[in-house]
Amino acid sequence: MRTVLYSALICLIGLLAGVSCQKNESAGSVTLSWELVSNFTPVPNGFEARFDLTNTGDTPLTDRNWALFFNMSPRPMLKPRSPQPGTVQHINGDWYKLTPNAGFRLDPGATVTIRYEGTEGVAKVTDAPLGPYMVLYDDAGREEQIVPIANYTVRPFVRNEQRLRGSADHEPPYSPEGVFRQNQTATLLPAAQLQRVIPAPVRLSTSSGTLALSASMPIYAGPGLAGEAALLAEKLKQMTGKTFQTVTTPPTGPAIVLKTGPVQVAGKSREAYQLRIQAEGVSITGSDAAGVFYGTQSLLALLPLEAYKAPDQPVALPFTEIDDAPRFGFRGLHLDVSRNFQTKETILRVLDLLAFYKVNQFLFYTTEDEGWRLEIDGLPELTQVGAQRQHTSGKEAPALHPAYGSGPKANEEGKYGSGFYTKADFIEILKYAHARHIRVIPELNFPGHARAAIKAMEARYQRLMKEGKPAEAAEYRLIDPADRSVYQSAQGYKDNVVSVGLESTYRFYEKVVDEVTRMYKQAGVPMEVMHIGGDEVPEGAWTQSPVAAKLLRENPAIKDPKNLQAYFVRTLLKRLEPRQLEIHGWEEVALTKAANGAYVPNREFVGRRVVPYIWNNLFDPDLGNRLANAGYPVVLCNVSNFYFDLAYNNDPEEPGLYWAGYVDTRSNWTFAPNDMFKTTYKTAMGDPLDFTGRERLRPDARPNIRGVEAQLWSETVKGRDMAEYYMLPKLMGFAESAWAPERPWETIDDRAARERAIAAGWNVFANTLAQRDLPRLARLNGGYNYRLSPPGARIQNGLLEANVELPGLQIRYTTDGLEPNSTSALYQKPVRVSGPVKLKSFDAAGRASRATVLTPP
Repeated sequence: MRTVLYSALICLIGLLAGVSCQKNESAGSVTLSWELVSNFTPVPNGFEARFDLTNTGDTPLTDRNWALFFNMSPRPMLKPRSPQPGTVQHINGDWYKLTPNAGFRLDPGATVTIRYEGTEGVAKVTDAPLGPYMVLYDDAGREEQIVPIANYTVRPFVRNEQRLRGSADHEPPYSPEGVFRQNQTATLLPAAQLQRVIPAPVRLSTSSGTLALSASMPIYAGPGLAGEAALLAEKLKQMTGKTFQTVTTPPTGPAIVLKTGPVQVAGKSREAYQLRIQAEGVSITGSDAAGVFYGTQSLLALLPLEAYKAPDQPVALPFTEIDDAPRFGFRGLHLDVSRNFQTKETILRVLDLLAFYKVNQFLFYTTEDEGWRLEIDGLPELTQVGAQRQHTSGKEAPALHPAYGSGPKANEEGKYGSGFYTKADFIEILKYAHARHIRVIPELNFPGHARAAIKAMEARYQRLMKEGKPAEAAEYRLIDPADRSVYQSAQGYKDNVVSVGLESTYRFYEKVVDEVTRMYKQAGVPMEVMHIGGDEVPEGAWTQSPVAAKLLRENPAIKDPKNLQAYFVRTLLKRLEPRQLEIHGWEEVALTKAANGAYVPNREFVGRRVVPYIWNNLFDPDLGNRLANAGYPVVLCNVSNFYFDLAYNNDPEEPGLYWAGYVDTRSNWTFAPNDMFKTTYKTAMGDPLDFTGRERLRPDARPNIRGVEAQLWSETVKGRDMAEYYMLPKLMGFAESAWAPERPWETIDDRAARERAIAAGWNVFANTLAQRDLPRLARLNGGYNYRLSPPGARIQNGLLEANVELPGLQIRYTTDGLEPNSTSALYQKPVRVSGPVKLKSFDAAGRASRATVLTPP
């Protein structure tokens, strides 16, 4: 009965989309499997894969009546070396189509193998085709029925030709033995040697004596600090179970006192604080309200783990003195909610994390090719069309096609392609962040990465033209309809660039900015910054556009279509400057293209409140230095250190991207902003980086490093748990680089000596994560889904040896094939085994890692 109802529902969806239904409910029923065959092909950096398709229905599949649609990380397709029953073709973005070749026939019960080839090696299970579904066609070639594929499997990556990205990949294949070797430098430290607070304060000292933190101690809020006091009381209750009263009259007995006053630490007087824990109570004095707030977060960090485990027990705090201020004034997290949507509740949980680790900027990435996520008054199509993805008949349809496995149906449960924030949602997020001293930076990425906006405004155009309103229809149109330019963006899009020669493009941008500004005003929050994106405009854009050609004729100084991106930034800047906004954008906003197409610094916007964000420290290693030396205030977003969406390692089962290599928590922690060459040693493929002839950061340009930002792009991020897994514990390593004072190893020139100092410092940080900060996250805000790294292990002469990346984690193992749990055998020293072994890391909160599987040689 449930099958019949489900089929009826699919039929109804098809009817609503203008697609009829077959009476035969088993038509198009298939079993599908996918396998990566090899990354070692005759084509350099190529791959070969295969689909195995079994017809489980009772109707033959022919060369005319079906096609398979799916998403796959964008990769150009190649002509197969041998004839195949079907052909995989790229449609747009990460949307692909498998169609049968002439003569194809698959009878009920039969199986067919279809191989295909492409470029860029595939090394992760998360790269496998996502969200496959069938479309059935009638005899006239019209779409007749959409059939989801429920029985789909991805075969494991077990061979080296699957686990390496090809002959150019010089990273060793992932193995438990390799992890064991890496972990051998880690040693277990006693609690007394752990870092007391993450990120590390400028100065921290303790003395003999303890303060019993008691709910009888009120929290005194000095003038203007009622919000900070209320948030502290809320967190203390959450963490300790005790209810603390807030008062505005100076107390006479022991208390937690919050006040502002003259505070300067390490030459900084913004966001600075002094924290004192003494017999008479706790005193937090901040240079401003933000400083007070960060003092409260350090107080919460000082609470022992036992306070979370047993909230009814007294909390004893050692007498402590902290003097602290941030290294950088800009400490940011970028979160992309366009590729895959995240709920408002998830955003609020992220903001709590940022506040606790003293991150004060949140770049809210709500517009992209794959989704527009913010309600805008007067432009309903932005969310009606731009905030949902569904099957379309082609890329020309006024709708967003499936992406990243979102499937053929909009708003499907368990998918993340559809969704948006209402104005009320956004205002709530703004208020929530502001209370925690986090600035939310809105973003509208133009002129590239704009497909969702383009499709939405085309739908608006068509609607108003049908209503007989041509002037209104053209008011916010974003494309030149006669543009025949051929290009393909970095993410595989062929239609994601707006026309920079249309007045309506700039009117649209101003309209969005003004509506977003109104939401900030309603939230009572100042809007000071607009992030304009400005990145990755593909070669070929605007080359066949009559509107662009006219613009070039009228402005001969532009010379070439590739310079129209700088023209767009120049024009947009003039329009936004009267709104008193500082303009942030990716590095291209401060670059121009030389005759050979290479990017070079464009000094035109120096001094114009333009702040470029620099991610490219691998393919153009000194770009950040060159722009800072040119006078730009820059935010460092180094891909080799701060891209949370890059996988922790090259284990095929570890989710994430790797186009710029692999980024783990240590990568986030190991960062020297004044000499980035000291902490980036190899390319994305594991080859040594050569900095010969590269420009170094001049000492006088160091103040131009505005700060640092971590990025979480969401191509492979499905839902809250995955987002938190990608962020944690990387966020802690990033926070240390953003806030803590310069580490001693940052100024050591000798590489061997520097590496020894880095290893010693990292060992302390790793112990702190394992023994204190990660178990706390299991209880904070109801618990976060942080990652625990699987154990390293090896078997030599029948003896199992195992270790962990983060000392303080326990290792438990089984030899009976079952998954290890909290009662499984505890590994304490080498033990003799005779068969396959499974091991997991466990922390003090009982959380476990993924299993390591080891088979004796």
